[in-house]
Amino acid sequence: MSSTDQDQNANMQNAAKDRPSGRDIRPLRALWPYISRYRKLVIGTLIALTAASAATLTIPVAVRQMIDLGFSGDRAALVHQYFAALMGVALILALATAARFFFVSWLGERVVADLRRDVYSHMIGMSPEFFETTRTGEVLSRLTTDTTLIQNVVGSGASIALRNSFLLIGGMTMLVITSPKLTGLVFVFVPLVVAPIIILGRRVRGLSRDSQDRIADSSAIAGETLDAVTTVQAFTQETTERQRFATAVEHAFDVAMRRISARALMTALVITLVFGAVVGVLWIGASAVLSGNMTGGTLGQFVLYAVFVAGAVGALSEVWGELQRAAGATERLMELLGAQSTIATVDDPVPLPAQARGATSFEAVSFAYPSRLDEPVIDKLDLKIEPGETVALVGPSGAGKSTIFQLLLRFYDPVSGRITVDGVDITRAAPTDIRARMAIVPQETVIFSANARENIRYGRPEASDAEVWAAAEAAQAVEFIEKLPEGLDTFLGEKGVRLSGGQRQRIAIARAILRDPALLLLDEATSALDAESELLVQRGLDRLIADRTTLVIAHRLATVLNADRIIVMEAGKIVATGTHDELIAQGGLYARLAQLQFGEANGTRSEAMSVQAAKG
Repeated sequence: MSSTDQDQNANMQNAAKDRPSGRDIRPLRALWPYISRYRKLVIGTLIALTAASAATLTIPVAVRQMIDLGFSGDRAALVHQYFAALMGVALILALATAARFFFVSWLGERVVADLRRDVYSHMIGMSPEFFETTRTGEVLSRLTTDTTLIQNVVGSGASIALRNSFLLIGGMTMLVITSPKLTGLVFVFVPLVVAPIIILGRRVRGLSRDSQDRIADSSAIAGETLDAVTTVQAFTQETTERQRFATAVEHAFDVAMRRISARALMTALVITLVFGAVVGVLWIGASAVLSGNMTGGTLGQFVLYAVFVAGAVGALSEVWGELQRAAGATERLMELLGAQSTIATVDDPVPLPAQARGATSFEAVSFAYPSRLDEPVIDKLDLKIEPGETVALVGPSGAGKSTIFQLLLRFYDPVSGRITVDGVDITRAAPTDIRARMAIVPQETVIFSANARENIRYGRPEASDAEVWAAAEAAQAVEFIEKLPEGLDTFLGEKGVRLSGGQRQRIAIARAILRDPALLLLDEATSALDAESELLVQRGLDRLIADRTTLVIAHRLATVLNADRIIVMEAGKIVATGTHDELIAQGGLYARLAQLQFGEANGTRSEAMSVQAAKG
């Protein structure tokens, strides 16, 4: 990926907030690919709009004829005919308006559904680097609030704008035909109406963008604190967080009120100018009727067309602000769709060998996180893991252990060097192919808002119920699943709140067992558990590790005493390699860690061995 694309991702939030004010609604053109998918519906909408506008514009002609020809006893039949014709026009207007409403409402819902789907689909495939610099709450705000603005415009605002544009053009044309002189006077007043729309409209758009940004800020605060509600309450920070959220909400309210005030001022000014101009023109027209230069019917027809034109201008001024808000929302969504992931599939990916063995190799790998490029996390790392081998990574926090997992899963690419899985450079293979050969049991288990069956089946969605149950048995999870109200069909709550820490970990192990990976990644899966839960989880892990390549991150050395190799890391480098006994004999960092945890010295394994024996 180019540095330009990386800068775009890193500055997404600032770009959203600092977009320059525009004078038009051209960003809405980005919606055309979504609208054009439904051309027949668009054509039907335009036909309905044209029919409704034509019916509306026919009414003043009929009124003129009634005024000039109809009000006398010997022409009563004409009056009846004209009213019958008006009723027919009203029926056409009603049917066309109903069809327009249905078509544009359906189109608005469909376009927004497609847009939400595409944005989410794009976001779920973005690399973790993107989410280092972009808040999840910001993305959710764009998926909800911004798409709702677009729905309002596509589903109603655009239709109103088109309808009133037709009426404006048709009305102005008929004004010229009816009385060129009076129409000329109308054109004199047009600049007085258009100028406030341009000036105040620009102000409304800027305030609309600010309003959406403030809403996103409050949503981010709410999402962050509700996700960590137990921590907030444990530290008695409810009052502080309430105040922080209230402040953000008030900021959003203040900006919204400025936007509303600007729109109200624009609406009042435009309507005043429009109708003031109409009254002036009609005054002149009335004088022409009194002098015999114009018929009453002609003036009546001109009045109705003038009202249509004035109403159309007023409606367009109302909807213009909505169109500008939707233009800003479209920009924000297109920014998300245009963001490029730093991890992408090459044009011609190299296929992995048919037999998955889990052989892994790091060759002179160096890496620094994009947000901290001046702080290397991995420094020229060389590591080879044989198929079926269990390798443990130990070392102090910040040594680079978790980063190795991140690189293996190809959430990031090395700055230099290469990583291979089953002999294939992972940057030349499809990321999904690489990840399909792995399973991870993280330290902080992720449980989805679903039942136990679906959480385990997440490891392999096509698995049968029998395979799910077998995985649960292997993970020592059957004992507590059977006690749940509905067994495997029991809803586990958001983030698995209905389960204990040990139960959640066993669900995660069952998920990994069901996946049956060639390469297993264990990120200190028992560190946060009590002794009894740890014993059960460790038994599940022992079954999972058997006969597969395993890479283990260990802070508690007692969990990796039987590893084939223990890799000791410090500051992104491998500083020692060997078995437990060999590393104790060598002294150094591992021996110091063992001394701290076990009180080991001179090769003694007293507490370590007793812990291992307790685990069976």
